[in-house]
Amino acid sequence: MADFPSKVTTETSPPQPNQGFAISAFLDLDFIKTIPAILMMAEIVLGLLVWALIASTTYTLVPAFGWVMFVSVTLWILTIVLFGMLLGGVHHKLTSVPWPLVVMVFNGVAAVLYLTAFLTNAASIHYYRLFIHFYNHTAAAAFFGIVVTLTYGASAFFSYLAWKGDEGNAASNTVPV
Repeated sequence: MADFPSKVTTETSPPQPNQGFAISAFLDLDFIKTIPAILMMAEIVLGLLVWALIASTTYTLVPAFGWVMFVSVTLWILTIVLFGMLLGGVHHKLTSVPWPLVVMVFNGVAAVLYLTAFLTNAASIHYYRLFIHFYNHTAAAAFFGIVVTLTYGASAFFSYLAWKGDEGNAASNTVPV
C-alpha cells in the first residue's frame, strides 16, 4: 500500500476556451442529410403551399375545401412536430417506441388522407370557374396536393424499407435512414 501513490499518474488538460452554445449537442444534424429528412422538409414546404393557397380563397363558401384545409393544416403541423422530434434525437431517448413503425404508419396514413384531400380539391375547383383568381389558387393547390401526396407515399415506402430492415424491433433506437 505504501507504493500506491507512486503508481498513480494523473494528467490534466488545459481548460478549453468557451465556444458558446453548441447547437449540435441538441440536434442530430446527420439526420438532415438523409432521404427521409429531405422528404419531410419537402412535405412541410408543399403542405404549407397547399393550405396557404386554399386559405387565400373564400374556401368557407365550398364545404369541400374545409376538408382540404383540415387535412393540410393538421398534417403540416404533425409533420413539423415529427421532424422536430427526429431532429432533436427524441427517438434515441425513447427507445421503447417502435420509431420505424410509427413513422411508416404516419406516412402511410398521411398519403391516404392527402389523396382524399387532393381528389376533393380537384373535384371542387369548378365552383370557382367564374372567379379566375380563386380558380387559379385552387388549381395550384390541387397540383401541390398531388405532389405532397406522392412525397408522403415515397416517405411511406422508405419507412417501410427501414422497418422491414429493422425486423420491426420495438426496442430499436434507429430512425429510418
